[in-house]
Amino acid sequence: MNNRIKEKLKTLTTRPGVYVMRDASGEIIYIGKAKNLKNRVSQYFRSSPKPVKVQAMVNNVDDFDYFIATSELDALALESNLIHKHQPFYNILLKDGKAFPYIKIDMKEPFPKLEIVRKVKKNDGAKYFGPYFAGIDPRSIISTINFAFKVRTCNAKLNPSRPAKRECLNFSMGLCLAPCTGKATKEEYDEELKKVIRFLNGNDEEIESILQKKMEEASQLQNFERAIQLRESLKIVSKLKQRVVANLPKDVNKDVFAFHTDGLSGVVTVLVVRGGKILGVANFVQSDAELEEAETLFNFVAQYYANTLVPNEIIVSHKIDELLLKDFLGKNVKVISSPHGANLTLLNMAKENAEEHLNKHLEKEKLQYNQSMGALRQLQEKLQLSALPRRMECYDISHISGTNKVASMVVFVDGKPAKKMYRKFKIKTVVGNNDFESLKEAITRRLTRLVDKNGESFSDKPDLLVIDGGKGQLSSCFEILKNFNLENNIEMISLAKRIEEVFVAGNTTPVILKYGSAELKLLQRLRDEAHRFAITFHRQLRTATQTFSQLENISGLGKVKIDALLKAFGTTEGVKSASIEELCLVKGIHEALAHTIKQYFEESDVQQ
Repeated sequence: MNNRIKEKLKTLTTRPGVYVMRDASGEIIYIGKAKNLKNRVSQYFRSSPKPVKVQAMVNNVDDFDYFIATSELDALALESNLIHKHQPFYNILLKDGKAFPYIKIDMKEPFPKLEIVRKVKKNDGAKYFGPYFAGIDPRSIISTINFAFKVRTCNAKLNPSRPAKRECLNFSMGLCLAPCTGKATKEEYDEELKKVIRFLNGNDEEIESILQKKMEEASQLQNFERAIQLRESLKIVSKLKQRVVANLPKDVNKDVFAFHTDGLSGVVTVLVVRGGKILGVANFVQSDAELEEAETLFNFVAQYYANTLVPNEIIVSHKIDELLLKDFLGKNVKVISSPHGANLTLLNMAKENAEEHLNKHLEKEKLQYNQSMGALRQLQEKLQLSALPRRMECYDISHISGTNKVASMVVFVDGKPAKKMYRKFKIKTVVGNNDFESLKEAITRRLTRLVDKNGESFSDKPDLLVIDGGKGQLSSCFEILKNFNLENNIEMISLAKRIEEVFVAGNTTPVILKYGSAELKLLQRLRDEAHRFAITFHRQLRTATQTFSQLENISGLGKVKIDALLKAFGTTEGVKSASIEELCLVKGIHEALAHTIKQYFEESDVQQ
């Protein structure tokens, strides 16, 4: 915590408001609201244990701003607006990509169709059904509807005063009423649409009866392909019927929210009920679990409905501020915190999901920690490194018989690949097949860029350089560190492939890391990634060289014209298959030269 933050914490008010966390570059990384700004913001900078994501965010905070609000409701509205505007990295929930799909029917259209949307526009005159979570595909539901009810599927803009001249194939197949041609009146089409809406609201009997009848007719006509499609649609209806909640009316729409925490991490489970059916269950890990449980749940519910339609009822596992929530949502929704009967069954189901998901999340986080930071700590201990190797770099050489020599520089930060920092080198000074000298050139060029602070990836000092090889490669490369007077600032090791021995600079005895250990696997991942990256670059160069050299054999083609041809046709094969007329369209290629190019490839094919 820097002095600027310390001074700002002293002057914080106890009034409600919104706080904005910024990193060293001034970018907003988190936005939150508070009933008491002083208490809430101060919590972040205390030494108490915090969830991993919260601690990661706090570690990146360089400054913060705050806005005082007249009430908690105003703070809630301001927080929602700012998150939508800035999309901070640590405000995961409200990112647009997290929206769930809905089925939309635009009732303002003269002949509405069904479409899938992820953004809900409130009060736009459309009907929305959903949201649909994992396990129910809204595309399958629309497909089932199209088999049963004669509503249009086309994207044509229909104008009743200017009907189309003829019907499409769907009309002939009995799948559409063809309102585009005036075959069906608006009243007839609306009647068909009402059947669709009844089904989406939970009435399954009507569609099931229609599909069953159509399947039997298709079988009698020996149209078995059609019968199979209808059978699959019946399975979808059956799957939806299995999600019916006992003792719930079919017209009931409600959301259930259950929060479970171990004191540090927490999970909110959302269970969606529409038309008396459970449409889906979604789990959200909460990084604000160090707050009061009711406050964490309230914040989640308020944020959740920023992108989602509000149902008739909301069931919650903790007693929250109902009046504040209703004011924020702008709807007189029924909030139930002490449910009974079927509602209690739904809440218990959501609670079990939340507890199970949290346990799985913690296991996953533990595994990720062991493979990254935990492995780094083990590596530091086993190799007796002076500092935790948070930034590790590994180099590899790739070539064929000394041609197209390249080197790769792969970077791992906190035990994970940092691919934006990967770099590649074309070896310039080494003649022939000499991996030792090629490796030395790559590292020399990298360290030169470090000293000169030249380049985004090169200006950061590595904590550990990993060389693929044995004691000889390590000694050779360590001399380069000495030449730059960096031997006391950067540590270096090598990993020998034969029995995975680790050589540490300054120590003649290799370290044998336990087979299968997290620290050894980390080194192997780093080395293998460097090898993969080097080979990929070498292949790209080799392919480009082969392509270029083949065209270079054609009389009259120089570098500029070859580049123009490759830009136009992509590859040598593209140039080869182009016609005389197409070749002449390329800048610099006249008809005589185009004939020369075609003749070259024809003669090459004959020789082969």
